[in-house]
Amino acid sequence: MVHEYKLSYFPIRGLAESIRLMLHDNEVTFVDDRISKEDWPKFKPKMQFGQMPCLYDNGVQYVQSGAIIRHLARQIGMYGSDEHEATMADMMYEGVGDIRNKYAKLIYTDYSEENKAKFISELIPPNLESFEKLLGGKKFVCGDKVLYQFNFLFCVTFADYALFEILDCLVVLSSTILDKYPHLKAYHAAFGNRPHLKAYMNSDLRKNAKINGNGIQ
Repeated sequence: MVHEYKLSYFPIRGLAESIRLMLHDNEVTFVDDRISKEDWPKFKPKMQFGQMPCLYDNGVQYVQSGAIIRHLARQIGMYGSDEHEATMADMMYEGVGDIRNKYAKLIYTDYSEENKAKFISELIPPNLESFEKLLGGKKFVCGDKVLYQFNFLFCVTFADYALFEILDCLVVLSSTILDKYPHLKAYHAAFGNRPHLKAYMNSDLRKNAKINGNGIQ
Protein backbone atom coordinates (compact mmCIF):
# COMPACT_ATOMS: atom_id res chain seq x y z
CA MET A 1 0.00 0.00 0.00
CA VAL A 2 1.32 3.42 -0.98
CA HIS A 3 1.14 5.99 1.80
CA GLU A 4 0.88 9.72 1.26
CA TYR A 5 1.99 11.56 4.37
CA LYS A 6 1.53 15.13 5.51
CA LEU A 7 2.95 16.26 8.83
CA SER A 8 1.51 19.49 10.19
CA TYR A 9 3.22 21.45 12.95
CA PHE A 10 4.50 24.88 13.85
CA PRO A 11 7.65 26.15 12.07
CA ILE A 12 9.83 25.04 15.01
CA ARG A 13 11.53 21.78 15.94
CA GLY A 14 9.53 21.09 19.11
CA LEU A 15 7.53 17.86 19.33
CA ALA A 16 7.61 17.15 15.60
CA GLU A 17 11.34 17.12 15.01
CA SER A 18 12.09 13.52 15.96
CA ILE A 19 9.35 12.49 13.51
CA ARG A 20 10.86 14.64 10.76
CA LEU A 21 14.31 13.20 11.48
CA MET A 22 13.06 9.64 11.13
CA LEU A 23 11.28 10.38 7.87
CA HIS A 24 14.24 12.22 6.33
CA ASP A 25 16.75 9.61 7.47
CA ASN A 26 14.70 6.86 5.83
CA GLU A 27 14.01 8.89 2.68
CA VAL A 28 10.26 8.80 3.25
CA THR A 29 8.46 11.35 1.10
CA PHE A 30 6.13 13.60 3.07
CA VAL A 31 4.63 17.08 3.00
CA ASP A 32 6.26 19.14 5.75
CA ASP A 33 3.35 21.44 6.51
CA ARG A 34 4.50 24.26 8.77
CA ILE A 35 1.65 26.30 10.21
CA SER A 36 2.34 29.76 11.63
CA LYS A 37 1.05 30.90 15.00
CA GLU A 38 -1.08 33.45 13.16
CA ASP A 39 -2.79 30.72 11.11
CA TRP A 40 -3.08 28.21 13.93
CA PRO A 41 -6.53 29.40 15.19
CA LYS A 42 -7.98 28.52 11.77
CA PHE A 43 -6.58 24.99 11.87
CA LYS A 44 -7.01 24.15 15.55
CA PRO A 45 -10.73 23.20 15.35
CA LYS A 46 -9.88 20.72 12.58
CA MET A 47 -7.32 18.84 14.69
CA GLN A 48 -8.09 15.92 17.00
CA PHE A 49 -7.83 17.26 20.58
CA GLY A 50 -7.00 20.64 19.03
CA GLN A 51 -3.36 19.58 18.88
CA MET A 52 -0.29 19.35 16.71
CA PRO A 53 1.81 17.68 15.52
CA CYS A 54 -0.74 16.12 13.25
CA LEU A 55 -0.07 13.39 10.70
CA TYR A 56 -2.27 12.75 7.69
CA ASP A 57 -1.73 9.23 6.33
CA ASN A 58 -3.71 8.92 3.10
CA GLY A 59 -6.02 11.54 4.53
CA VAL A 60 -6.55 9.84 7.88
CA GLN A 61 -5.62 12.16 10.74
CA TYR A 62 -3.51 11.18 13.74
CA VAL A 63 -2.28 13.41 16.59
CA GLN A 64 -0.06 12.96 19.66
CA SER A 65 3.65 12.84 18.81
CA GLY A 66 4.21 9.44 20.43
CA ALA A 67 1.31 7.87 18.54
CA ILE A 68 2.49 9.40 15.27
CA ILE A 69 6.10 8.28 15.51
CA ARG A 70 5.06 4.74 16.51
CA HIS A 71 2.53 4.58 13.68
CA LEU A 72 5.21 5.53 11.17
CA ALA A 73 7.82 3.28 12.79
CA ARG A 74 5.59 0.25 12.32
CA GLN A 75 5.10 1.10 8.66
CA ILE A 76 8.75 1.72 7.76
CA GLY A 77 10.43 -0.94 9.91
CA MET A 78 11.66 1.26 12.75
CA TYR A 79 9.98 -0.62 15.62
CA GLY A 80 12.61 -3.32 16.21
CA SER A 81 12.88 -6.78 14.75
CA ASP A 82 11.18 -8.63 17.60
CA GLU A 83 9.05 -8.06 20.69
CA HIS A 84 12.07 -7.47 22.94
CA GLU A 85 13.43 -4.73 20.71
CA ALA A 86 9.99 -3.14 20.37
CA THR A 87 9.59 -3.03 24.14
CA MET A 88 13.13 -1.68 24.59
CA ALA A 89 12.35 1.03 22.04
CA ASP A 90 9.18 1.91 23.94
CA MET A 91 11.11 2.01 27.21
CA MET A 92 13.83 4.25 25.80
CA TYR A 93 11.26 6.54 24.19
CA GLU A 94 9.46 6.99 27.50
CA GLY A 95 12.80 7.69 29.17
CA VAL A 96 13.48 10.39 26.60
CA GLY A 97 10.07 11.79 27.48
CA ASP A 98 11.21 12.23 31.08
CA ILE A 99 14.17 14.28 29.86
CA ARG A 100 11.97 16.31 27.53
CA ASN A 101 9.52 17.10 30.33
CA LYS A 102 12.31 18.50 32.51
CA TYR A 103 13.72 20.43 29.56
CA ALA A 104 10.30 21.86 28.65
CA LYS A 105 9.69 22.96 32.24
CA LEU A 106 12.97 24.86 32.21
CA ILE A 107 12.36 26.46 28.82
CA TYR A 108 8.69 27.35 29.14
CA THR A 109 8.20 27.87 32.88
CA ASP A 110 11.39 28.33 34.89
CA TYR A 111 13.92 29.84 32.51
CA SER A 112 16.66 31.96 34.08
CA GLU A 113 20.43 31.66 34.09
CA GLU A 114 20.27 30.40 37.68
CA ASN A 115 17.71 27.72 36.86
CA LYS A 116 19.57 26.77 33.70
CA ALA A 117 22.72 26.18 35.77
CA LYS A 118 20.75 24.08 38.26
CA PHE A 119 19.18 22.08 35.43
CA ILE A 120 22.62 21.30 33.98
CA SER A 121 24.33 20.51 37.28
CA GLU A 122 21.56 18.86 39.31
CA LEU A 123 18.28 18.12 37.55
CA ILE A 124 19.25 16.41 34.31
CA PRO A 125 22.38 14.38 35.30
CA PRO A 126 20.37 11.47 36.81
CA ASN A 127 18.54 10.99 33.50
CA LEU A 128 21.73 11.24 31.46
CA GLU A 129 23.49 8.80 33.79
CA SER A 130 20.69 6.27 33.25
CA PHE A 131 20.97 6.54 29.49
CA GLU A 132 24.76 6.38 29.65
CA LYS A 133 24.50 3.02 31.43
CA LEU A 134 21.71 1.69 29.22
CA LEU A 135 23.42 2.72 26.01
CA GLY A 136 26.87 1.49 26.99
CA GLY A 137 28.91 1.43 23.83
CA LYS A 138 26.05 0.36 21.56
CA LYS A 139 25.49 2.16 18.27
CA PHE A 140 21.72 2.33 18.75
CA VAL A 141 19.42 2.16 21.75
CA CYS A 142 18.42 -1.45 20.95
CA GLY A 143 21.83 -2.77 19.93
CA ASP A 144 24.40 -2.85 17.17
CA LYS A 145 22.80 -4.78 14.32
CA VAL A 146 22.75 -3.01 10.98
CA LEU A 147 20.63 -3.27 7.85
CA TYR A 148 21.71 -5.88 5.35
CA GLN A 149 20.23 -5.86 1.88
CA PHE A 150 16.77 -7.46 1.79
CA ASN A 151 16.93 -8.41 5.48
CA PHE A 152 15.62 -6.32 8.36
CA LEU A 153 18.52 -7.04 10.71
CA PHE A 154 18.97 -3.55 12.09
CA CYS A 155 18.42 -1.99 15.47
CA VAL A 156 17.74 1.63 14.59
CA THR A 157 14.31 2.42 16.01
CA PHE A 158 12.06 5.43 16.44
CA ALA A 159 13.54 5.82 19.93
CA ASP A 160 16.93 6.67 18.44
CA TYR A 161 15.51 9.73 16.70
CA ALA A 162 13.86 10.88 19.90
CA LEU A 163 17.05 10.39 21.90
CA PHE A 164 19.22 12.09 19.30
CA GLU A 165 16.91 15.11 19.09
CA ILE A 166 16.73 15.71 22.84
CA LEU A 167 20.50 15.32 23.14
CA ASP A 168 20.88 17.85 20.35
CA CYS A 169 18.61 20.27 22.23
CA LEU A 170 20.70 19.81 25.37
CA VAL A 171 23.94 20.45 23.49
CA VAL A 172 22.49 23.73 22.21
CA LEU A 173 21.62 24.60 25.82
CA SER A 174 25.17 23.78 26.95
CA SER A 175 27.92 22.69 24.57
CA THR A 176 29.67 20.72 27.34
CA ILE A 177 26.63 18.99 28.84
CA LEU A 178 27.61 15.55 27.46
CA ASP A 179 31.28 15.74 28.38
CA LYS A 180 30.80 13.53 31.45
CA TYR A 181 28.93 10.92 29.41
CA PRO A 182 31.30 9.50 26.76
CA HIS A 183 28.84 6.95 25.38
CA LEU A 184 26.11 9.55 24.91
CA LYS A 185 28.55 12.02 23.41
CA ALA A 186 29.84 9.44 20.93
CA TYR A 187 26.29 8.34 20.11
CA HIS A 188 25.18 11.90 19.43
CA ALA A 189 28.15 12.55 17.15
CA ALA A 190 27.84 9.28 15.23
CA PHE A 191 24.08 9.35 14.79
CA GLY A 192 24.21 12.92 13.54
CA ASN A 193 26.60 11.79 10.80
CA ARG A 194 24.12 9.42 9.18
CA PRO A 195 24.15 10.67 5.56
CA HIS A 196 20.46 11.40 5.02
CA LEU A 197 20.06 12.79 8.52
CA LYS A 198 23.08 15.02 8.08
CA ALA A 199 21.75 16.33 4.77
CA TYR A 200 18.50 17.40 6.43
CA MET A 201 20.29 18.90 9.43
CA ASN A 202 22.44 20.99 7.09
CA SER A 203 19.39 22.29 5.24
CA ASP A 204 18.13 25.84 5.72
CA LEU A 205 14.79 24.43 6.85
CA ARG A 206 16.42 22.80 9.85
CA LYS A 207 19.08 25.41 10.58
CA ASN A 208 16.64 28.32 10.50
CA ALA A 209 14.06 26.68 12.76
CA LYS A 210 13.91 27.58 16.43
CA ILE A 211 13.82 24.64 18.81
CA ASN A 212 11.06 26.05 20.99
CA GLY A 213 7.93 28.09 20.42
CA ASN A 214 8.84 30.86 22.87
CA GLY A 215 12.08 31.68 21.06
CA ILE A 216 14.42 30.35 23.77
CA GLN A 217 16.93 28.37 21.70
